[in-house]
Amino acid sequence: MDTFGDEFNKYRSPLVSRYASKEMAYNFSDRKKFTTWRKLWIYLAKAEKALGLPVTEAQVAEMESHAEDIDFAMAAEEERKLRHDVMAHVHTFAHCCPTAAPIIHLGATSCYVGDNTDLIVLRDGFDILLPKLARVIDRLSNFAEKYAGLPTLGFTHYQPAQLTTVGKRACLWLQDLVMDMRNLQRGREDLRFRGVKGTTGTQASFLQLFQGDHDKVEDLDRMVTEMAGFKKAYMVTGQTYSRKVDIDSLSHLASMGATIHKICTDIRLLANLKEIEEPFEKEQIGSSAMPYKRNPMRCERCCSLARHLIALLADPLQTASVQWLERTLDDSANRRISLPESFLTADIILSTLQNITEGLVVYPKVIERHIRHELPFMATENIIMAMVKAGGNRQDCHEKIRVLSQQAATVVKQEGGDNDLLARVQADPYFAPILGHLDNILDPKTFIGRAPQQEVRPLLEPYKAQIDIKIELEL
Repeated sequence: MDTFGDEFNKYRSPLVSRYASKEMAYNFSDRKKFTTWRKLWIYLAKAEKALGLPVTEAQVAEMESHAEDIDFAMAAEEERKLRHDVMAHVHTFAHCCPTAAPIIHLGATSCYVGDNTDLIVLRDGFDILLPKLARVIDRLSNFAEKYAGLPTLGFTHYQPAQLTTVGKRACLWLQDLVMDMRNLQRGREDLRFRGVKGTTGTQASFLQLFQGDHDKVEDLDRMVTEMAGFKKAYMVTGQTYSRKVDIDSLSHLASMGATIHKICTDIRLLANLKEIEEPFEKEQIGSSAMPYKRNPMRCERCCSLARHLIALLADPLQTASVQWLERTLDDSANRRISLPESFLTADIILSTLQNITEGLVVYPKVIERHIRHELPFMATENIIMAMVKAGGNRQDCHEKIRVLSQQAATVVKQEGGDNDLLARVQADPYFAPILGHLDNILDPKTFIGRAPQQEVRPLLEPYKAQIDIKIELEL
């Protein structure tokens, strides 16, 4: 038997055991879930008391005094007997609150605690992610600003294209992340509370409790919603809130996953070119067999987990599509996995990306060498224009450049040599009128257009107090 205990004898999700932050792991923990259930029962009792139902101050006080001390062993035993998680916890709560036992869960259905807790956890999950995303945007903005004017080869089809700058390329990443920030903020603000709706969403049990007083039922729904920290509740529900809410929430996370996959893939491609590298620790080993390697393992981790995050969106899409009439329970097991895993995965890749963007390493000399290798071909149009200004014929110059370019391409592609187009131009008497201006014509900064002016810094004022938090990756 393993001497280290039972935890090593069963599967543990690496999302929690290896990667996720403590705050996000706690957000989806049993303790958070079941203490929230108890808080919801307390909110309900308080509101029912305020609206005239026979609930006493002593009963509420007793419930409040036991909101945190959950006997998980008793709850597990109750669930084993009853085969019902909510009733197991009603009984467990009632055991330590004998005075309040008659009014715990009064008029409610299981989804009162289940669905409302899910909405609280989703909201709190967004609140954990948003500052982390803000920090990534801040770090990347610093990087973009620092390298706004550093020319680098642009790539289309992963083939060398017109020059851009290192900072401008980072702004492509930034723009997508800012869109994700907007989406996550929208997802968080769009969340409403299920509230107090009864077994099929009709509020029939509460209407009976209040002897047909519709106003009091509406007041009950509003009061509990406000106590839970929500501004609004869904006006219409079945037994559950619409599972399209889960689609909306997870789609924002999946979209962010696509953004981060793209960013980290770009960094991996640039690492292969030795232009940019992610942080690499002093004692870090890149390969067990090849000591010289500096693998982009953080970016690879982000890409690997981002694919999982994107794939998880299929779950709520299918779940929402098969909810029969007022609800069916085949959503439950699926949501126990897809909702936590989406937020845990998003949390991990944001923390990892923050670590990456805090330590990106740029190699300007390598970038310059790559530019020198490709720039002569890209400068051919500029050379033609300069010759025309000096009195040459555009068509004649074009033919000269075409022939010399083909010769230089042969040296590069078939002989493995350096691009010698510039030397060929300098050696050809035809180009004598512009040789004195050739350095200016070939200055990389003349090929980057308005790239430095397109560098922008997003506004992150709501997260100012949390911007400077650093991330230390343990693995």
